[in-house]
Amino acid sequence: MSSMSIGKIVEQALQDGYLTPAMEAEVGRICDHASELSIEEYMALDRLMGALLTGEVVAVPRKQFINVMEDLVLTEAVARVAEIEATSERSLDVGDIAAYALNRLPPLYATTEEGASWQRARAKAELQELINQQVGEAIARNLDRPNDDKTILAKNTGNEVLRQVSTLLQAYAPNFEQKAQP
Repeated sequence: MSSMSIGKIVEQALQDGYLTPAMEAEVGRICDHASELSIEEYMALDRLMGALLTGEVVAVPRKQFINVMEDLVLTEAVARVAEIEATSERSLDVGDIAAYALNRLPPLYATTEEGASWQRARAKAELQELINQQVGEAIARNLDRPNDDKTILAKNTGNEVLRQVSTLLQAYAPNFEQKAQP
């Protein structure tokens, strides 16, 4: 999506009746890079929130499917990182570790809870060893190279309005019910 202003994006969303993931991402990008939003921009975001609440604008869901592998890798990474952090002075970046492992594992997409359960069971049976191995490798790399010079993706932009819009969009996207894993 070519660079557009927040006002133009909101105008387009109101005209179409839809807010696409690309439009949402562009608003996010603008908010991340602006040191301060103008009154006009705040008003446009406020107008967008109002339109989303009334249903005048519908958020096109970003994900109508999930990658079960993300769950499995994150669960493993969190457990292993917690163990290391509890027994040493080291602190690790779970996101970094999960991303490294995910880039080396097959995705397992599902669109329903039944499909996700099936994928999860299959992955635990056939891929758990590979998951453990990739997470272990990611941790080893992370321990070797601390995060001194990296710019972490959207660490904390401190933009409350965008966070509210994002929360609202998540609430309106179809809920993918995740059952607690044992």
